[in-house]
Amino acid sequence: MAFKVQVGPPQIAIHHGQTVLITDPDGTITWPSEKGLYFFDTRLISNWVIYANGVHWQLLNGGPIDYYAARIFLTNKPIATEDGLIPPRTIGLTISRSLSGGMHEDLDITNNCMKAVRFQLEVSFRSDFADIFEVKSGHIVRRGKITTEWSEGKQRLRTVYSNQDFRRAVTISVMRAPRKAVSANGRLSFEVALQPDETWHACLQYTLDDGKQLHHASDDCVENGDTSPRLKTMSQWLKTVAKIRTSNEEFYRLFHQALEDMAALRLPIKGTNHMVFMPAAGMPWFVAPFGRDSLIVSLQNVLIYPEFARGSLEILGSLQAKEDDPYRDAEPGKILHELRYGELAHFKLVPHTPYYGTADATPLYLITLHAAWRATGDKGLLEQHLQTAEGCLAWIDKYGDRDGDGFQEYQTRSPVGYENMGWKDSGDAVMYPDGALVKGPKALCELQGYVYDAWSRMAEVFDALGKPERSRELRAKAAALFARFNEAFWDEELGFYAYALDGDKNKVLTVASNAGHCLLSGIVPVERAKRVVDRLMAPDMWTGWGIRTLSADHKAFNPYNYQTGSIWPHDNAIIAMGFKRYGFHTETARIAHDVSVAAGHFLLNQLPELYTASERNESNFPVQYLGANVPQAWAAGSVFMLTQALLGFVPDAPRDKLYVHPYLPAWLPDLTVHDLRIGKHMLDIRFWREGEETLFDVIKGDRNLVERGEGLLQWATADASRTAVG
Repeated sequence: MAFKVQVGPPQIAIHHGQTVLITDPDGTITWPSEKGLYFFDTRLISNWVIYANGVHWQLLNGGPIDYYAARIFLTNKPIATEDGLIPPRTIGLTISRSLSGGMHEDLDITNNCMKAVRFQLEVSFRSDFADIFEVKSGHIVRRGKITTEWSEGKQRLRTVYSNQDFRRAVTISVMRAPRKAVSANGRLSFEVALQPDETWHACLQYTLDDGKQLHHASDDCVENGDTSPRLKTMSQWLKTVAKIRTSNEEFYRLFHQALEDMAALRLPIKGTNHMVFMPAAGMPWFVAPFGRDSLIVSLQNVLIYPEFARGSLEILGSLQAKEDDPYRDAEPGKILHELRYGELAHFKLVPHTPYYGTADATPLYLITLHAAWRATGDKGLLEQHLQTAEGCLAWIDKYGDRDGDGFQEYQTRSPVGYENMGWKDSGDAVMYPDGALVKGPKALCELQGYVYDAWSRMAEVFDALGKPERSRELRAKAAALFARFNEAFWDEELGFYAYALDGDKNKVLTVASNAGHCLLSGIVPVERAKRVVDRLMAPDMWTGWGIRTLSADHKAFNPYNYQTGSIWPHDNAIIAMGFKRYGFHTETARIAHDVSVAAGHFLLNQLPELYTASERNESNFPVQYLGANVPQAWAAGSVFMLTQALLGFVPDAPRDKLYVHPYLPAWLPDLTVHDLRIGKHMLDIRFWREGEETLFDVIKGDRNLVERGEGLLQWATADASRTAVG
C-alpha cells in the first residue's frame, strides 16, 4: 500500500458557503493562532476551550465527517471533585459540529465510571473579530468595539463588533440542556450529574450576523444529519454530475473524491435555483469568488457540471469593472481577480472590493462562455452575456495591450497591487535564466495564447449570433496574433517558446511550464508542437509525478517553493489537454498517470493545490507543499480535465454532437462515463481497450449523438493552418 501523505498542519477544517471553521484536532481553538470560526472573512470565534472543573480533556480522535461537519472524541484526565477523584478515561465527551448558515454544536457526555459523577462542564469563548488578511499576516489591529450580553432567560450569549457602519455579531444559544447554563468569568458553565452509564446532551447554536441579516444554524443535531437539507442537496449533486466506473480503483477513488471536493467548494448564488453555484478557489483561506480560479474550474467542469460555468459567468459578469481605478487595478471591461467581504475590504484598506489584478481572467471569461455554450447548446447564454463579452473584447484591445504592440502585457498601478498577474502570481515567479526577477510590463506567453483562443472562439459565437462581420474581424485578429506571437516568442536555439517578453521586449528564455498552456490554446503551429511536447517531457521538467513549474536546471529552481519547481495538478491537466489537442496521446496518458499515482499517495486520494517531489521511483513519493490548500477547486477539477483529455471529448451541443477521440492506456483498460450531459441529452458511454485500440459504445442515450473524430487535433490543425510558420 502506498505511503499516505497528509497535507497541512494537524487541524480540522470544515466549511459551508462563506462559513469556515478551523480548529485543533481536539476541537479547541487556541489563541494566538490562525484558527477560528470565520464568516465572510471575519473571525467571529478566536478562542474555544472546554473544561471539566477547570481541567482540559484528552483527545482520542477527531476529524471531519463531511466537508461541513466534524466529530471529536475526548476522554477525561483525573478530575478532582468534592465527591472525590474521577479516574482518568472513565468519562467520554463527544463534540459534533455542523455548518450551514451558522454552526450547530453538540456536546455529548457518557459516564463509564462505576459510580455517580458530578462536575462543572465549562466552555470558554473569545471573539476578536479580526479580518482574515490580518490573521494571516499575524498583525491584528482593533478598530472598533466589542460588547457582550448574556440573557439567562433566553440562554443566549451575544457578542457584537461594530466599527462605524461595519458590523459583525455571533449569538450562542443553549438548547436541549438538562439544566440552564450559567455565564460567568468568560465561560458558559453546565452542572453535569450522571449515574453510571447515564448520558448528558446539550446543543449550542451559533447564529452569525453579517450586519444585514442573521444566518441561523440547523436545529438538527449532527447525529440526525441524515435528514438535513444539505445532505439532500449533496445527494442531488451526485445524481446530477457525470460519474465514472473503471476497474482501476485508484483512478475511480480519485475521480469520486474530486466530485466530493467540488461539492464542498460550491458557493450558492442568491436568487437562483439551489443547484446553480460558483466555485470557490480552495480551503481554508480562499472560500471567496476568484476570477481566474472560478473560470478555470468552470472549464474543467464543463462536461461534469456546466452550471458552474453559468454561475461564474453570471457573478463575474455582474462585477465586471466599469471605471478606471488604479488602486484596484481596475479598467472598464476587466474581470475581477478576488472579492473579499471583511472589515479591511469594507473600509478599502485593501483593494479587494473587488481587486482586478489579473491579466488572464478577462480572456478566460470569453473562453468559458464559448465552452459553456458548446457543452449546453444554450444560445440564450450567449445573448445573456454578450454585453459583458463585448466589454472583455474592448478591454483586451485597449488595456490588455498596454503599449499597442499587439501583445498582452501587465503591470500593477496600485501601491499594494500584485507584481505578477498570470496564474503564477507569486512575486518571484517570473525570472530570467540567471534568476534575476523580470520587471514589467510583462507579456507572458500563455496570455497571448488565451487571447488567441478567446478571439477564435468568439468568432464562432458571433457566427452563431448572426454577426458575420464581427466574426471575420476576430478571425483576422487571431491570425495576425498567431503570426506575430510565433515570430516574437519562438527561440530556435532553445527549441521552445520564451516564458515572456520583458518591459524592453526582450525574450525571457526561462524554461517553464507556461508554454504548455499555449498548446491548449492552439497558438502553436503543428510543426512545432512536438518540440514543445518533447521539451516539457525532458528530465529537467518531467518528474514522473507530473511536470514541474520550472526547469530543474534553472538557477532559481526550488521544488519546495510555491511556483519555482513545484508540481500543480491543474497546470498538468491543461498541459495534457494541450498534448491531446496536437495528437500526442501517449504523453497525455503519461501525465494523467503521473497525477493519478501521485494522488494515490495523498490521504483520501485527495489532490492538494500543489505538491513537490523528486523523480519517481519505487522508494519515493510526493510530499506536501507547506501551506497548500486542500480541497482546492482547480486541483480537484484537474481530474475531470485529464479524463476529458484521455477520451478526447469535444462537445458540439448546438449541433447535437459529441466528438470523441479516446486513447486508454494499459493502466486504464476500461472507463464508463455515466450521466454525461450534452445539451439536453444524457449519455452513458463505455470505453475499453482492445490491443492498442480504444473502442466505445453508447449504452444509454442517442447513439447518433456520438461520433469518433480527430477532436482536439482537428481543431488544432484547422487553427494552425491559417498561418504558415517557418
